[in-house]
Amino acid sequence: MTEDSQRNFRSVYYEKVGFRGVEEKKSLEILLKDDRLGILPPHHESHAQVMLYRKEQYCDVLHALKVVRCVTEATPQVEVYLRMYQLESGKLPRSPSFPLEPEDEVFLAIAKAVEEMVEDSVDCYWIIRCFVNQLNNKYRESLPQLPKAFEQYLNLEDSRLLSHLKTCSALSKLPYDLWFKRCFAGCLPESSLQRVWDKVVSGSCKILVFVAVEILLTFKIKVMALNSAEKITKFLENIPQDSSDAIVSKAIDLWHKHCGTPVHSA
Repeated sequence: MTEDSQRNFRSVYYEKVGFRGVEEKKSLEILLKDDRLGILPPHHESHAQVMLYRKEQYCDVLHALKVVRCVTEATPQVEVYLRMYQLESGKLPRSPSFPLEPEDEVFLAIAKAVEEMVEDSVDCYWIIRCFVNQLNNKYRESLPQLPKAFEQYLNLEDSRLLSHLKTCSALSKLPYDLWFKRCFAGCLPESSLQRVWDKVVSGSCKILVFVAVEILLTFKIKVMALNSAEKITKFLENIPQDSSDAIVSKAIDLWHKHCGTPVHSA
């Protein structure tokens, strides 16, 4: 049995017997083990050598940025990661003072979140790099469709709440970039974020839709009491953190309810 099938079998089995989320904190392990993300080969005996190459590449790129004075010792670490990524992808701006592009803001948000999870800077960069590449490549066509899917599933769960959003002209102004482009980085705390990203890394970005739906359902009373798009959006951009774990658990239940027991459903 392959590692993928073993992982998926365990996940499905545990969830069927009531232990939902046994593998939800495995996102970083999957990132470091899954060859399809291009970080490490499947043969563990090769990992040390590959990590040495990764470290050398990291140091070479960092040195190049310092030589051209694009970064200094005072540059925030997440910005260093951004400049490294830009250099490797051929998008390094002529000057660090140039305004950031929207995609750069997304990168920085994800980098800040990963930085809280991973101590080693080399590991941190490679995880950020591969996660962002997965969003930009594998999910490039899927992510723009998520707001429509959000509306569809919210209508199924609570049509009255959806009608309120439409009445307030809030539906088109919800924080979709925060939810779907940044994958809730900067919205959910680390422990909750890892559980969501585990599903994204494993092959499904649709979990993001159900997290967004569950946020609306959890804070329904508050949202229904707000009567303007601006107030609703401002609240949803800064939801209380103490409900995050429960929101993610319920979102995963919704995911299973509407999608069966998906393993790699985009």
